[in-house]
Amino acid sequence: MILNISTTHQPATDLSWLLHKHPSKLQSFPISGGKAHVFYPENTDKKCTATLLLDLNNIDLVRKLKTPRGSSLDLQSYVNDRPYTASSFMSTAIAKVFSSALNGKCNDRPELLNQAWDFDITIGALRVAGGMENLERIFKPLGYEIAVEGIPYDSTFLDWGDSPYYIVHLKNHCTLQELLSHLYILLAVYDKDRHYWISDSEIDKLFDKGGNWLQTHPERAFIIRRFLKNLGPLTKKALERFTLNEENSQENKATVKTEKSPLHKQRLETVTELLKQSGAKTIVDLGCGEGKLLKMLLPEPQFDHILGMDVSMRSLRIAKEKLYLDNMTPNQRKRIDLLQSSLTYRDERLTGFDAAALVEVIEHLEPESLHSLELAVFKYAKPKTVIITTPNKEYNRLYEFLEKGKMRHGDHRFEWTRKEFQEWANKVASAYNYQVSFGGIGEEDETFGTPSQLAVFSFSEPLRN
Repeated sequence: MILNISTTHQPATDLSWLLHKHPSKLQSFPISGGKAHVFYPENTDKKCTATLLLDLNNIDLVRKLKTPRGSSLDLQSYVNDRPYTASSFMSTAIAKVFSSALNGKCNDRPELLNQAWDFDITIGALRVAGGMENLERIFKPLGYEIAVEGIPYDSTFLDWGDSPYYIVHLKNHCTLQELLSHLYILLAVYDKDRHYWISDSEIDKLFDKGGNWLQTHPERAFIIRRFLKNLGPLTKKALERFTLNEENSQENKATVKTEKSPLHKQRLETVTELLKQSGAKTIVDLGCGEGKLLKMLLPEPQFDHILGMDVSMRSLRIAKEKLYLDNMTPNQRKRIDLLQSSLTYRDERLTGFDAAALVEVIEHLEPESLHSLELAVFKYAKPKTVIITTPNKEYNRLYEFLEKGKMRHGDHRFEWTRKEFQEWANKVASAYNYQVSFGGIGEEDETFGTPSQLAVFSFSEPLRN
């Protein structure tokens, strides 16, 4: 199972910097069912080729899958095409072996990251039901030129015809990160026998690796369905997230103008700036999810200690991976911690912080749980500054794709108008000796305000006689 990535960008040897793999060495990495090897069959200033070779062992694969004895699939488990065709194993290898390039990281040569180069890719071989037509519908909208070499079932008996396997040649002018994200998702699309359990985390992978291009792909629904192995509930959830998720609203057919940057990024930037203005040294991100705000806070030297808290262990595991906690220097690692806890329970570990942020969190709680949150945050944790953002329900009318009366996300338990949010925030501030001010995030409409609204709570010492 071979993947060749070639470029004639000059100097072509820059490819090794982006891939973080030395061109003079054969490097091997353990993967599920075998090993992945990386080497450079050619490496000159005019052309450089990096090869990813997967060496899978069917016996190891059978042991991993633990096929029951006596199953009619016993022989098929040992004799199949898995070691020879590009599949989800190749996607997994790309994510592991080329993780820095796939995630857009190159500390030594950061100027290379956003450069679009001419790439030639060879995939040998790929099983494609539907042949050339099925390749074109997926790769052509992303700018690829496609050529294939058919592989007969048996070269001795040509009258048996061509097999559904092809050696695929692709050409494109794009960044390396874009190229790897395309291959990471689309190779799995052509694999109907994924080698690992499919769960909600696969939806997150679609967003993380394909959000920038999958949103507008004409075959988006097909790609999502196949990536999720035609599992109806997961496919429905993913399609709803792509269609309704407010964070991608600037890419949907809405009547609002396209914003300069995605709304979720504006939220994080606004909250980060407000935290800096507060003078806080220690920050707790309550409901940190996958760590997007934490990632933005880490480079700020003002913050001595940052804590990310979430009720979901899965989200915290993803945050740990995306923040590269295991690869941090000891001094960096001292500045950040992750904690599983609930916003509706008192937790002594959340006390003593200068500031707390709840970015698009409260709307995911049942309304009757808000009082518990108020006690946990404002009475017991009692940070000096609390910043809360939440959707502005009034703004929903401007989203053409959103049915009347529907909320922006399927997991939202409520969404407030500006008046409702301010009434709640003023009541909380009065009860727990805080002062509160309000603002908006995103493009403002004269009638309906901004898509997100925020409140900044500042603790004020009670007056003493």
